Amino acid sequence: MTAEQLISFARGAPSLDIVDVEGLSAAAVRAFAADPAGLTAYGNSYGYAPLRKWVADKHGVAVDQVLITNGSLQADAFLFNQLVKPGDHVVVEKPTYDRTLLNLRSLGAHVHQVTVRPDGIDTAELRALLESGVRPTLAHIIPNYQNPAGVTLSVEKRRELLELATEYGFTIFEDDPYVDIRFRGEALPSMLSETKLAGGGAADVVVHASSFTKTVCPGVRVGYLIGSKQIIDDIARNATNLYISAGQVAQGIVYEFCRSGDIDRSVATVSAALAERASVLAESLRKHIPGVEFTEPDGGYFLWIELPSDVHVDRLLPAAAERGVAVVKGSDFLLEGGTSALRLAFSAVTVDQIDEGVRRLADAVEAVRG
Repeated sequence: MTAEQLISFARGAPSLDIVDVEGLSAAAVRAFAADPAGLTAYGNSYGYAPLRKWVADKHGVAVDQVLITNGSLQADAFLFNQLVKPGDHVVVEKPTYDRTLLNLRSLGAHVHQVTVRPDGIDTAELRALLESGVRPTLAHIIPNYQNPAGVTLSVEKRRELLELATEYGFTIFEDDPYVDIRFRGEALPSMLSETKLAGGGAADVVVHASSFTKTVCPGVRVGYLIGSKQIIDDIARNATNLYISAGQVAQGIVYEFCRSGDIDRSVATVSAALAERASVLAESLRKHIPGVEFTEPDGGYFLWIELPSDVHVDRLLPAAAERGVAVVKGSDFLLEGGTSALRLAFSAVTVDQIDEGVRRLADAVEAVRG
């Protein structure tokens, strides 16, 4: 099996055909023409000033509440390092992003996974955990088209989470890199925006992160954090010691791409392509794998599937690889369990690859059952 024949559902990255390379090239030329001194010099650890303002305006917050990062994963790492100390209790979703689990456990946190339902984290289960005496420092939530489950947190649960955070004194980390990649339905209010409406001390309950990785391209490595001025200032001081400033060139290109409106065209292109891919993937799974269970996503990059219980992913992955298809096992996203689950990323596969990829996966499933 040659590399060219591999069909990969493993990585959440867009295929090249839906990246606006021409628009990015033009944005780069404009960025260097408009601000050669700014792009070629050291900046500061808060990020490229025009992009900070663009992000602040988009979210309706003050500029001093915004910090630009090297992708949203660095935003995660900065916040975890700032707020989480060894022995602290932290709530995450079940399942959740695998690197979230790795980062929190490496910090010595006590991690509590709370079940994800088709409408997001089980807030009744979370309340029961809190009432049992657990006092988390932080709750990490991916509200839109969650990685890896693909589900969306309902408006009702968003508001209930805010009430719980206020009542029990923990910070909600709203990790939201997929929000703009919506296939259907109306955009839901962020928890950050709900705190602004609430006013008062509620504004400190949420720290929000997002990224241009999914809407522009992964290679720019530009994300951001929005929080209270105190949190942003504290993180910026640590960032200064880490790298002086993040990449001004990438941030300047992203700013020009956004300022010009090219970002809107890029979002539309990516969303339309991924909507088709998600639909074809769901249809192929139903056709080729009897007994598979999943919730179709309303947006994003991922679909989580539960296979029949006699299919063990530790045996399935090598069988799938032998047949030229790559997947990620569900157990990577859980502290325990997930032995019959997979995360399938549909962002990097073209429509003409999907059915063949699922057919190969179905063949591997049959080979390892029992």
